[in-house]
Amino acid sequence: MAAALAVPLTAISAAPAAAASCNLSTGPYQRQVESFLGLPVNGVQSASDCKAIRSFQAQHGITPTEGYAGPLTWRTMSTMLAQRAAGKNPNRDGACPTNVGRIACVDLTRQLSWIQDGSVLKYGPVPVRTGKDGTETRTGHNKIYYRSIKHWSTLYNVWMPYSQFFDGGIAFHATDKSMWNPPGSGGCVNMTHADAKAYWGLLRGGDDVYVYGRKPGT
Repeated sequence: MAAALAVPLTAISAAPAAAASCNLSTGPYQRQVESFLGLPVNGVQSASDCKAIRSFQAQHGITPTEGYAGPLTWRTMSTMLAQRAAGKNPNRDGACPTNVGRIACVDLTRQLSWIQDGSVLKYGPVPVRTGKDGTETRTGHNKIYYRSIKHWSTLYNVWMPYSQFFDGGIAFHATDKSMWNPPGSGGCVNMTHADAKAYWGLLRGGDDVYVYGRKPGT
């Protein structure tokens, strides 16, 4: 069953704001950020704007968490909008091959992943968190070669639940971080626990994985 992609246009939560003071300066992406958050769009920073922007930043671990409508905050929102636009046809441009049977597709540009079986969408699309600048998730066509349901990373000293390795040390695996938390992973394709578990149930060793595009900011 395909999962629904839940990327809220308004992502204000009860997450606590960081200790940094509120920046009342008008940012270069003020209007865009106001529109995304459903705020009055006037292009001028206000105390209420700053509070809403800080809440969004705190929810996704964007620092400094000071309510400034800067490039990183707008880049995160732009990625969310691109993900929403994908709808239920993430492969409408045919960039991910569909002639190999079951395949997990990873679009770095939109930070999206999904599973296809031929032309049939089996799961997704779902947001993912891929490699940061300097440890980018490599592009290319590979196959899952090792699976570990409760993998321990000796490199980062963290658990990597539902790990499915497909390119050297690069794997699909669950994380507790927000999928929109910058700057990104150490190269792996991070997923929510629910999505990583679903991938674990749908994929097998030898299944194809195709990674393409370029993550914004890398």
